Amino acid sequence: MTRRTPHAITLVVAGAAAAALACASPADSPSTLAPPVAPAFQTVSLLGDTLRALPLAANVREKYATQLADAQRAYEHTPTNVDSIIWYARRLGYLGQLRESIEIYTRGIALYPDNPWLYRHRGHRYISVRDFAAAVTDLERATALVQGKPDEIEPDGQPNAQNSPIGTLHSNIGYHLALAHYLMGDFTAAARVSQLEVNAATNDDRRVSMAHWLYMSLRRSGRDAEAAQVLVPITRDMTIIENQAYHRLMLLYKGELPADSVLTAAPSGELSVKDASAAYGVANWHWYSGRKAEGEALWRRIVEGGQWGAFGTVAAEAELARITAPPAS
Repeated sequence: MTRRTPHAITLVVAGAAAAALACASPADSPSTLAPPVAPAFQTVSLLGDTLRALPLAANVREKYATQLADAQRAYEHTPTNVDSIIWYARRLGYLGQLRESIEIYTRGIALYPDNPWLYRHRGHRYISVRDFAAAVTDLERATALVQGKPDEIEPDGQPNAQNSPIGTLHSNIGYHLALAHYLMGDFTAAARVSQLEVNAATNDDRRVSMAHWLYMSLRRSGRDAEAAQVLVPITRDMTIIENQAYHRLMLLYKGELPADSVLTAAPSGELSVKDASAAYGVANWHWYSGRKAEGEALWRRIVEGGQWGAFGTVAAEAELARITAPPAS
């Protein structure tokens, strides 16, 4: 990874985003557009590291590449079909081809400017490339587009163990919008969106994931009494299919689990994607509980783990960037 200055980060990220947008004017037909061009790198971390290839196990990369090839063929056959557009972009994203993914979503938005799915997914990928303001813009647009409309189940790109999708269009818009606000340090906005999503949750997986971000947003806002109320309905016997890490974190916050039951690592000692997200929660717990040295050390360990696609890593970068930022003049 190459280190860059904060000024260079702004120029590079903004330039890459502008280039992606320039490739997809509404006058163009997707059938005549060239495949998305792979950039020299995907983005720059909030700490100035150039991020290129997403670290994936060889078998996972092979699986994702096969899925991408299928999606690309479908897109080339029907380039104006919104499902073909979305799945091609999603498969690019899974392989860490984030800029290419954003470009395909942008082409889709040029064709379908009122399609909330395109904004929901592009907003997600803007988070991945650390462009949180663009993510908020897209996700707020998606929120407006689904207002008053029935919700829909969102198919999983990588099905869970029960092959039972837990997310919906509305809930995934809300999750990523709350996260984008949180990563920008706007904990009040993050809490507001998270509370709406906790209220709307229809299964325990969604309930614990949104309660987790709500709890942390409230704690970081100093609203400890409100945060304590978020923990009350969280119990050990909830039905969790995917979000075991969030569930364990909430039980940790309640004092029902020790930290070492949440913070785990692979046999090699490296944090996996899920471990990075769980580790961020533990680090944050240390931080707002007054153990700032422990929190900062764990955030640094997360970043050093190299899983830069994980939301836990993005959040750890954001924390370290705030700590190391020079004071405003």
